Amino acid sequence: MKKILYSLIITSMFSMGSCRKDYLETMPTNAIPEELVFTTTKNALAALNGIHRALYVSYDSQDLSQGGQGSVNINMDVLGEDLVMTSAGNGWYNAAYRWDAHRNENGSTILYIYRFYYKLIGNANKIIHNVNKAEGPEEEKQFIRGEAYAYRGWAHFMLVQAYGERFAAGATNSGPAVPLMLDNTLEGLPRATVAEVYDQVNKDLDSAIINLEQSSFRKSPGATGETKSHFDAQVVKGIKARVALTQQNWAAASQLAREARAGYTLMDSSQYMAGFNDINNPEWMWGSRQQQDQTTYFYSFFAFMSANFSSGNIRSNPKAINKNLYNKIAASDVRKNLWSPTGAGIPVPPNGARYPYINRKFLTSNSSSSIGDVVNMRAAEMYLIEAEAKARLGQSAAAADVLYELAHARDRSYQKSMLTGQALVDEVLIQRRIELWGEGFRFFDLKRGNIDLDRTNSNHSEALCRVMQVPAGSKTWQFLIPRNEINANPKVVQNPL
Repeated sequence: MKKILYSLIITSMFSMGSCRKDYLETMPTNAIPEELVFTTTKNALAALNGIHRALYVSYDSQDLSQGGQGSVNINMDVLGEDLVMTSAGNGWYNAAYRWDAHRNENGSTILYIYRFYYKLIGNANKIIHNVNKAEGPEEEKQFIRGEAYAYRGWAHFMLVQAYGERFAAGATNSGPAVPLMLDNTLEGLPRATVAEVYDQVNKDLDSAIINLEQSSFRKSPGATGETKSHFDAQVVKGIKARVALTQQNWAAASQLAREARAGYTLMDSSQYMAGFNDINNPEWMWGSRQQQDQTTYFYSFFAFMSANFSSGNIRSNPKAINKNLYNKIAASDVRKNLWSPTGAGIPVPPNGARYPYINRKFLTSNSSSSIGDVVNMRAAEMYLIEAEAKARLGQSAAAADVLYELAHARDRSYQKSMLTGQALVDEVLIQRRIELWGEGFRFFDLKRGNIDLDRTNSNHSEALCRVMQVPAGSKTWQFLIPRNEINANPKVVQNPL
């Protein structure tokens, strides 16, 4: 594992309100002794800030699909049926769209995603195991520990969803998932079971919540700027709500989602059309703030998903919505305006192509800039989790009430649902698909729901995507383990080929 699982330590001054590259000096752990990095809580905070920044910086300047969490989000959506690639463009993400990239053990995609999350875990472990020795106030240590536990839990959660089998409530879930890294060791570890990883994820998130609730270093709902790149107890409860939803623990998912969104307001129609690029949006709970002097050029999320940045990919391959999903959106719904059935009215870059159903959900400030804040969690998702969980619990009236709060904010003509049972669950899931389009959820939603992939009778081109249908439960829903990892660690076995 030593070829894959390594960490970076950021050694510089930290401040809650800034993230300038002039003090974010990234060095390998063997360059600076750990005992110097963690002499004070300020240094430990700087290391923590480095993890925040790792969510949107490039891991390989030659591979434009390795741009942090935004790149992972794109991969997870192009594997679904709701995001449509309009052409082959300049080639990026085509292999993922064709269901090739995550099934190629020698490919860069599975290696990048594996390495990305284990780097975060490695950094989090460094903090967890050393922050108690740092000089500084205990409340700062609680804050730092809490965020580190949150990162470790969230990163393991992302890994088990991709590389492990689907979690099935009531089953043993004894299939292999991923190595569980609780210490930074060069000793090869076997793959823990799906159940073991989920158990540890929940333990880490619980530890994060306890530490963050005890610390006075916290943000309040509606906080602005870089503070939203940090976790607080509410955001961690939001992650835990995602975990509970995936584990089909409906009661916990409902309660946690409600607690997570408390105090947050849903954005108005003008904010909804503003480009999904500003962390100051009152609905955003957690995101990555990008400074203007930290340009991400052609590997950023917005270099592939925005409507207007003048990258080769966007000019030739603007991203569209599945027309069948688009047709389910009411004309009075503000979200209908995020896509154009003809391609007209979308602010494409100079010489940019126009295709039916292309999006304008994601925008940059102008066609020459790829800079934009990347959303990681919104209050809207918490409404959807709560509504779905309540509907699956048979609490139809309560579920409809929660769904109404969200749907009516988007569509003033929306009438409260009178559906019950699976029909109400289906309505919630349609709202989820519309609301979270392009934000990285669709592959995981299909997998957790044991739902077939079906791209047929839509605007997907079979010549381009090649894979039009994948049955639920197929072995291809598991990412393959990178061959580099297997070669370095004989204790790790491959998923079914």
